[in-house]
Amino acid sequence: MMEPYKGLINQYGNFLPVTKQTPVITLNEGNTPLLKASHAHEIIREDLSLYFKFEGANPTGSFKDRGMTLAISKAAEEKAKAVICASTGNTSASASAYSARADISCIVLIPEGKIAMGKLAQAIIHGAMVLQIDGNFDDALKMVKDVVAKHPIVLVNSLNPFRIEGQKTAAFEVCDRLGAAPVYHALPVGNAGNITAYWKGYKEYQAAGKINSLPKMLGFQAAGAAPIVLGHPVAKPETFATAIRIGNPASWKSAVNARDESEGKIDSVTDDEILEAYKFIATREGIFCEPASAASLAGVIKLSKQNYFKKGDTIVCTLTGHGLKDPDSALRTSKEPIKIKAELSALEAALKGCCI
Repeated sequence: MMEPYKGLINQYGNFLPVTKQTPVITLNEGNTPLLKASHAHEIIREDLSLYFKFEGANPTGSFKDRGMTLAISKAAEEKAKAVICASTGNTSASASAYSARADISCIVLIPEGKIAMGKLAQAIIHGAMVLQIDGNFDDALKMVKDVVAKHPIVLVNSLNPFRIEGQKTAAFEVCDRLGAAPVYHALPVGNAGNITAYWKGYKEYQAAGKINSLPKMLGFQAAGAAPIVLGHPVAKPETFATAIRIGNPASWKSAVNARDESEGKIDSVTDDEILEAYKFIATREGIFCEPASAASLAGVIKLSKQNYFKKGDTIVCTLTGHGLKDPDSALRTSKEPIKIKAELSALEAALKGCCI
């Protein structure tokens, strides 16, 4: 009988900073699907192999669970009474869920407006203290950094090194599924912790002899929130992809290092390009991801049009969160249901030219 999967810490403990004294706080996160694109030829060159790493399949619906299982486990090991984070949504959902499981109080600071309702609902239902500030994410992050410097509260944003340690396991899973590293790995870039973590994971797997080569890392910011691309913080970042609406990434330097060490690229994509990719992933691939997730594919489409890739290249796009995180965006950018009478003739009329 096959051993049941028990979460990332149990699966990849040899690569993580844990001991026998570390209590494992898990919701069986990780082990997410790596799906080969079935209609990639419609949007990029036919001689490329495109895969989606769908992190929306994690317990709270985003990649944040990977880092949070470790961050909260280590907080529990330290006998922490409370944790805190600034969040545009996904971090707050994950922190509140894992804190609830660990019986640790959770405090969340969110920016005023521009936070997806699905994510806010998660933080509230898990019992977190949710504080909405009259500022943006960068303001919230500064506030939580200041408060943990003065009080015994554990910060669980990606500045917490255990977050990056947990998130790197996604790179392990990609290699385990493919049997090798991809040639390119593309990700959305908001606070820049994920591209940092993946690169760390790939390097550690190579050092352990698990893979022979390393991928080139590709990061994509929204054009209205692209501080790394511009080379300076953006005071008022704007994009409908709220998860990457960040003007001064906490992991800026390490993201640039990942780009440079891997000989990759960090670029920007417009909201229109993100929206096009978002709809393609849903309508042609059957995967419902949140808008920010689609920045990875939007960037790959953009580079493919520039003949950036070579024949036979394998590309993995991380889809960071589930579409149900932000149902409003899905409804706002799609056609409304067609209203018909509750009669067979009305149904047949609606289907004429389509199915009958």
